[in-house]
Amino acid sequence: MSLDQPPLDTSPPVADEVRKTTCYMCACRCGINVHLRDGKVKYIEGNRDHPVNRGVLCAKGSAGIMSVHAPSRLRKPLKRTGPRGSGQFEEIEWDEALEIAVSWLKPLHETAPEKLAFFTGRDQSQSFTGWWAQAFGTPNYAAHGGFCSVNMAAAGIYTMGGSFWEFGQPDWERTKLFMLFGVAEDHDSNPIKMGIGRLKARGAKIIAVNPIRSGYNAVADEWVGITPGTDGLFILSLIHVLMKAGKIDLDYLIRYTNAPFLVNCDEASPEWGLFLRDETGAPLVLDRATGKPAPHDGAGVKPDLANGWRHGGTTHKTVFQLMAETYLDPRYAPEAVAERCGVSPERIRHIAGELAL
Repeated sequence: MSLDQPPLDTSPPVADEVRKTTCYMCACRCGINVHLRDGKVKYIEGNRDHPVNRGVLCAKGSAGIMSVHAPSRLRKPLKRTGPRGSGQFEEIEWDEALEIAVSWLKPLHETAPEKLAFFTGRDQSQSFTGWWAQAFGTPNYAAHGGFCSVNMAAAGIYTMGGSFWEFGQPDWERTKLFMLFGVAEDHDSNPIKMGIGRLKARGAKIIAVNPIRSGYNAVADEWVGITPGTDGLFILSLIHVLMKAGKIDLDYLIRYTNAPFLVNCDEASPEWGLFLRDETGAPLVLDRATGKPAPHDGAGVKPDLANGWRHGGTTHKTVFQLMAETYLDPRYAPEAVAERCGVSPERIRHIAGELAL
């Protein structure tokens, strides 16, 4: 005797619409497909056609749906009703919230705008923080990026012309040695994961510098378990070793960095510590052909790294000279920093040698 089974849809449609966008749970901006049903978000998946993540989506990105559906999501402004720290709030309408804000800010704006200090969190309005602060008249502001990727991006742009995420990325296809410093253990960057995979696949070497070996550090060819907070000192010791051994790419420094720029070294001068510039504001270098200052990007100019310029009683040295004077100091020798960094002198020299290859 056969029994009739009720019809079952074993693969019901997740949604009736799919929107392609980018994930805002971190700065990677991975491509995502957002599935909606009746106009409401039901599911998020990686977009396989997106060049950043190729469909890969981390747990943080998948959890992005909770920014819409979380019970704790604020739907209206909250006004504190109890003592500070009591956690007592009530919902109010936007008109009331704006009136309160104006009552606080207007007197400051009219009398002492610099007394306002504020911080914006990780949202997509942080790019407007500086503009708004300048219009208000206060220099006392900060945003999430100032404590996170913006510092990294600025350093990357000034040293190698680019940085991760929306600012560019390493040359994964030609890199022979990849050094990774202090990556947060909760960071799930899909571009970095994919890039490291490509490096490993073609045999490039990865050196990870981090107090603990997990995450990206776990797949590195070499792990440096450094003492927390001493990364900078470790890097300066590497610079010391490389400069002392003459393993410096001078042509690169001349063409792509400010190493040949002349710096005012007269502490009594109002221009002390600033670049020497011409009347148009262009930084000057010492031209080896003429022995005189010239614009760093002038036609036929051959910048001198090793010699400075003295004129009118003021001495100017190149950035490279100042670096050499500072970092060739014995206090940056591997033996001097090893105990503080928790890295042996032999290993510091070994890693410097890897960089010099």
